[in-house]
Amino acid sequence: MTPDVRIAVVGATGAVGRTMLEILRERDFPAREIVPFASQRSAGQQLAGGLTVRALSEDEIGGFDIALFSAGSSVSGDWAPRFAARGAVVVDNSSYWRMHDDVPLVVSEVNPEALEHHKRIVANPNCTAMQALVVLKPISDLAGLERIVFSSYQSTSGTGKRAVAELEAQTRAILNGEEPPAPGIYPHQIAFNVLPQVETFKDGDDYTTEERKVIAESRKILGLPDLRITVTCARVPVRNCHSEALNVETREELSPEDCRALLAASPGVVVVDDPASGRYPLASEVSGQDDVYVGRIRRDESNPRTLNMWIVGDNLRKGAATNTVQIAELLVARDLLSGSRAARAAF
Repeated sequence: MTPDVRIAVVGATGAVGRTMLEILRERDFPAREIVPFASQRSAGQQLAGGLTVRALSEDEIGGFDIALFSAGSSVSGDWAPRFAARGAVVVDNSSYWRMHDDVPLVVSEVNPEALEHHKRIVANPNCTAMQALVVLKPISDLAGLERIVFSSYQSTSGTGKRAVAELEAQTRAILNGEEPPAPGIYPHQIAFNVLPQVETFKDGDDYTTEERKVIAESRKILGLPDLRITVTCARVPVRNCHSEALNVETREELSPEDCRALLAASPGVVVVDDPASGRYPLASEVSGQDDVYVGRIRRDESNPRTLNMWIVGDNLRKGAATNTVQIAELLVARDLLSGSRAARAAF
């Protein structure tokens, strides 16, 4: 790959946006220029690498090959089509485009072929679903999937910087014997607590919007629209990394030993599975890593052809920023920007 790509990063001052910029540098992405965008109040802010934040405006968004978005659904719904119309391929990290039929929803190790049909907007999946799918895809290919019972234990960084600050402020107060600050980001105190609610309940639905995302996106990415899957998402007092307990029923027999061997050979997966020695994936050890870690792989003795497993991933990296950059790398490596470059040249 030659350094001939001009990249916009929209939402560059947020936790995921800053991580995107960091990962672009770490992976030596072939870019001749990277331009960070954020709100008007952040314009002029200096970021690492000598980058200066620009405010979104029609005058500033032309001439890009790729635009990486992590600025929320409303910004993505408004500005992604504008970047696309000016010739960029947009890789969006919000939920806005994920379930559009004509928008590929891509996990780099799972369904990169979906990029071949992009129409200048590509969606990055929900972080909770994404890390599980890196593990589930090879199992699906080898043994088929019948049913998944999915429980998540999600960190506060998945809600953003203010949520992490809320966790830390409450924790400090409690440890000092003081009254903790009232919750502002979450509906209840998060410190020393577990909240069985991630995102919101809508229209009388007993499942949260996060749980519905995991169900719908998993089916779309795996190409299994009738997959039986049930999900419970909880928020836990952890700064970073989502942990997940999966109960996976396969169509064909798959032993724990064969599953470990399969996953150890799968891209983007690290097997850490020696529970007798206290070795299994931990949020404290996975934070800062780009791979998804899996362990506690064992037979479900209550149900045939079913395995239990424990999965941990960094929700800011693989769950968001890393996969976004990996998609951009695939767009370049597979020469899927050529049509967009022609369009860009018209402006």
